[in-house]
Amino acid sequence: MDASGAADARQGHPISSDVWEKREMREALAAREISAVYRNLRKEGISQRQIAALTGQSQSEVSEILKGRQVMAYDVLARIADGLGVPRGYMGLAYDEATEIQVVGAADEQQAEEDESVKRRNFLAHAAQVTMGAAVFGSSPQAWGASPARTPAPGHIGMTDVRQVEAATRALRALDYQYGGGFCRDAVVAQLSWGQQMLDSSATSVVKSRLYVALADLHSLAGWTSFDTGLMDSARGHFANALELAKQGDNNPLVANILYRMGRVYLHQEAPNDALKLFQLGQIAAQEAGSELAIAVLAANQAWAYAMMENEDQALKLLGLAKDEFARANLAEAEDWVKFFNETDVYAMIGTVHTVLARNVDLRHTKYAIPALTRAVDAYGEDMQRSKTFNLGALATNHLLEGDIDHGARVGRAALEAAEGLKSARIKDRMTPLKEEAEKRKNNPDARELAERLGLFFAA
Repeated sequence: MDASGAADARQGHPISSDVWEKREMREALAAREISAVYRNLRKEGISQRQIAALTGQSQSEVSEILKGRQVMAYDVLARIADGLGVPRGYMGLAYDEATEIQVVGAADEQQAEEDESVKRRNFLAHAAQVTMGAAVFGSSPQAWGASPARTPAPGHIGMTDVRQVEAATRALRALDYQYGGGFCRDAVVAQLSWGQQMLDSSATSVVKSRLYVALADLHSLAGWTSFDTGLMDSARGHFANALELAKQGDNNPLVANILYRMGRVYLHQEAPNDALKLFQLGQIAAQEAGSELAIAVLAANQAWAYAMMENEDQALKLLGLAKDEFARANLAEAEDWVKFFNETDVYAMIGTVHTVLARNVDLRHTKYAIPALTRAVDAYGEDMQRSKTFNLGALATNHLLEGDIDHGARVGRAALEAAEGLKSARIKDRMTPLKEEAEKRKNNPDARELAERLGLFFAA
């Protein structure tokens, strides 16, 4: 929609755009205090019924929010912003038109009508060309979004400037692990805009090479946090840019890591065949780098893909490879972006693969999933709250599958409590198997209560 069309659309909106410019409203929006936003709207003469109609919520939901119930889910915040006519940038959602153009060159809008399978194929082609220098999956004419808007670049940069980018990336990644991508994605994108400008600065070849790697890692984090907030096209664009920069920096371990992360996006989209292709490309880069830890990460995720494809033999074979390569890896000398894959994550992946096999192939896999997931849950600290939540959900699912409904319900409630405060769109997707298994057993009061609580969680 062009500017005149947008203006015409606003003229028919019951809420004047001037409302959003008032100081107390801007403060409430910036803090994402939706209860304060709704109270301010009531002062403007907007009824609860109108708010409900515009946001797609029930009047009872609006009433609860007015009484102070917090709204945390990114997709709900975005729906509220769009329905009320709030520029998304006012709520720090970084997805209004102006911000979107700065961040990803309006790539999401340009690609919105493409079939998802076509997008996946285009990315595979791009990944193959970058990784192997050959069009393995067909041509890749895709443009992966314009560079972020830049402030004036410094004339010359040194290693200290690059270290600042690396330090910021480490700090932001820690926030992502603890609170979810929705908490820090905007900050990642802002840091990326600052870091990207350095590509135009003069520097020694050593500094320039390290800058390529630092920005590749930051783009990878931007892709991951975009994925975690449900912005798939933005994720794809950032990962594509990350691949190119990592290749320019001649860093094969990072190339492997980026391909692993994009493969995880496709697992999330239930496209294990496409995910497997990316994991296989990642294995090539990991083998070239001689990184046992990177090989272990890719093998574990290949096992997950095979489990989703109900190929039990291959899933177990790759899981075994992952464990063997991890045992051989020198963790002290591993690259920073692979160090997340520690013993706890190995147990988490073992539990995840066996959970998928238990649901899709053979119920007996619960006897392998439960002890592995239990060890992972016990080992995760508050700094890995999202991963702990994922694994609690999977553990509860296995207990329900085994028929231990009382214990499964308790663990399920713990998963919901752990999810509180997380800003991750993936939580609901990873909780879906638990919700399905609880609903199958609603004749049991514990399962019924869990199903009801999950229903409320999914509706929020």
